[in-house]
Amino acid sequence: MQSVQTQSPVLRTDSAAGYCGSTKSTFEKYRLTGEGPAYIKIGRVVVYDIEDLNTWMASHRRMSTSEQEV
Repeated sequence: MQSVQTQSPVLRTDSAAGYCGSTKSTFEKYRLTGEGPAYIKIGRVVVYDIEDLNTWMASHRRMSTSEQEV
């Protein structure tokens, strides 16, 4: 029996930004500064794995506006 690997879906920059409540231009800036989620580049196409987006968003979760980023 063959094992089947399932891969989580990927989103292009505009869809990934929308998924996270942000904008395409912000995600493009994040790629330049290294602040954003992990991304995959295939040729000229940039895509984001949904699991990476969820992990990145979870790492930015705060309970108070006075919390400092780690």
